[in-house]
Amino acid sequence: MTPVFTSWSQAAWAALDILLVALLIYQVLVMIRGTRAAPMLAGLVVVGVTFYLARMGELTTLNWVISRMLPYVVFALIVVFQSEIRHVLADLGRRLSFLRSGEAGSDSYDDIVLAANLFSQHQTGALIVIEREIGLRTHIESGVPLDARLSYDLLATIFRPSAPLHDGAVIIQKDRIAAAACFLPLSMNPLLSTQLGTRHRAAIGITEETDAIAVVVSEETGAISLAIGGQIERDLTVDQLRERLGSELRRYMAPVTLPTPMAGNGDEPEADFDSPLQEPAPQRSPEPGPGSEPQP
Repeated sequence: MTPVFTSWSQAAWAALDILLVALLIYQVLVMIRGTRAAPMLAGLVVVGVTFYLARMGELTTLNWVISRMLPYVVFALIVVFQSEIRHVLADLGRRLSFLRSGEAGSDSYDDIVLAANLFSQHQTGALIVIEREIGLRTHIESGVPLDARLSYDLLATIFRPSAPLHDGAVIIQKDRIAAAACFLPLSMNPLLSTQLGTRHRAAIGITEETDAIAVVVSEETGAISLAIGGQIERDLTVDQLRERLGSELRRYMAPVTLPTPMAGNGDEPEADFDSPLQEPAPQRSPEPGPGSEPQP
């Protein structure tokens, strides 16, 4: 019975070994699909085939070159695929962290949804980055530190067109705004649409390198977009944005009542009257009437 048990045990370990290798290859292919690493991998396969033919054909000179270069191939692969390796390790760490602590807290990000709705209505460009497991300290230090409580009013004030901090990104840590006017890396993915501007490419770039979530509002069209994992979802409604944020942050986000513009009775509409994005109207001094005396 012992030889049979040993044979079955070896077969089980061999099957597990094959399964893990197949899973690893599959994850690598999924990781590089549609990225600039795909042609690099194709070139690497060509080089590997050349090395194999050189050994099979007993090409002395080429074999000598291969034997000298082989120890440095691993370092070359790390340099070439550093972005993809970093992304995979970050994704693995995020999954392990989620298994360790399933609850994400009771922080609410409804203010982001309300602010995105305001920016969309007034076609105000905005870029809001939500930090998750991977820290964004380097990017926070590139901007103006705030360390203020997350609120709709503060977001509306920061991205006001005349505000000095409206250019750049706002980075949110938990329920606090860590910094504003932050610089983010731009995505170099050649497959991105040429219609995407700097703000959208920065949102994609930060989500390619980290597990952050980026909410973007277009200045030209007012369209709301959401960038996650190097991919961008465009033309979202406010309800879709709330649902996607709740899903990604793994918390329930109760629907909130969005502010609706109210038509006034005067000649001027009141839709923009209370908007934080509007410039305050200059105060006009009352003109003296026919029977009034001039003020000293």
